[in-house]
Amino acid sequence: MNLNIRSVHFNADAKLIHLVEKKISKLNQVNARITDIDVFLKLDNIAHAIKDKIVEIKVLVPRHSFFVKHSCKSFEESFELALDSMLAQIKRKKDKTSA
Repeated sequence: MNLNIRSVHFNADAKLIHLVEKKISKLNQVNARITDIDVFLKLDNIAHAIKDKIVEIKVLVPRHSFFVKHSCKSFEESFELALDSMLAQIKRKKDKTSA
């Protein structure tokens, strides 16, 4: 499994990177065939308002890809919501293919 974490237009601190790396391992427990995971951390700067933090997660498994995007006031909260959505998508797909 290849994990790529990209922060767009800012430098993510080591604490945030470590959190993402630690939590993303949950995905491998749900589906062991995951080949690539891309995590994008972005700042949303609309009309100089309060900046929302956007997290996008893209997961590739053979013959399928999953994508989620969430935004909140903190990266930690955005990442948790995105990860929960991703876990639900992967479980739903796994249940469909095994049935």
